[in-house]
Amino acid sequence: MSALATSVAGQETELPLVQETAQLAFPPAIPAGAQQQLLRMFRDPYLLEAPDRADLIADLRDAVALAPEIPEVRVLLGMALCVDLQAQEAMEELRESVRLAPDSFIAHLKFGELLMRLRICDQAAEETRMAAELATSSLQSELARRQAATIRTMRREGIERGGYGKLLSVVSRVPKLLSRVHPGRRRAALEA
Repeated sequence: MSALATSVAGQETELPLVQETAQLAFPPAIPAGAQQQLLRMFRDPYLLEAPDRADLIADLRDAVALAPEIPEVRVLLGMALCVDLQAQEAMEELRESVRLAPDSFIAHLKFGELLMRLRICDQAAEETRMAAELATSSLQSELARRQAATIRTMRREGIERGGYGKLLSVVSRVPKLLSRVHPGRRRAALEA
């Protein structure tokens, strides 16, 4: 649905989606064209074609060069790099944004999200926990809570980089399982 129905003086009216959402406040270092591309990226990351993503990343790199002390610019660059599937560079930018602003909710949340998507669950959980502690609104708390729940699910289901725990547990049970097998069969199984 692209419009929101509201009641004004007892009448139903429709407001465009652009008016219903709060205007995003971008740092002044980000050019207007890049701001429009960011809004498109936030609506649907798949809308940006490769040349659009390259232009956006170039504009955001310029913005970082102009204002390296503003962590939000680095967060936006990290997000654009993620959309462009440049995970290593995105991780570097998001890590730097957390270093520059250890009290930034969005820096911790987005860094945790990238780590979660890369299945580095322990670090993702820590960054998400930090974001939850830094949350200043119920919306921020809810975002951190949902991300933490996703990370817990990934851990429980064994979807974690380097998560060889299940494989090792199966391998460690093989001798115990073989001890239950008839001695003649055990020897044949070991020789095979």
